[in-house]
Amino acid sequence: MNILNFTDLLTAARQQPEPQQLLFVFARAELPDGATEEQKKTFAEGGGGALAPVLCVDKSPGELTDFAALVQESEKTGQPWDLVFVSSLSGHAGIAPTTEQAEQPLQMMVQAIHSGKVASLLALDKQGQTLSFY
Repeated sequence: MNILNFTDLLTAARQQPEPQQLLFVFARAELPDGATEEQKKTFAEGGGGALAPVLCVDKSPGELTDFAALVQESEKTGQPWDLVFVSSLSGHAGIAPTTEQAEQPLQMMVQAIHSGKVASLLALDKQGQTLSFY
């Protein structure tokens, strides 16, 4: 299945043979320390910058109704964000992964974002549409 948006993601997660736990790392774009004037100008025009993880959460597909609800929940934290990275953790023998089991994979996602290695993660914009990084 080709995932183009959040709805596709939920559909795919719900169709898996084992229960899934979806892992979300919300990130915002910001200027790196020591940014040049050119970098500052590009950033002000909506380009460039570095991604900084600001919020992590795991959810079962059953806890999620739609992307608007996830956005609304994230807004309650007071942490602004620009995009969200998503991965999943598969259960075993019909048992869904626990939040404790999701902690290490979430931290690995944070490390991947810090190092710019996001090719294996699904990225969604604030409207729930997929993003591509080249």
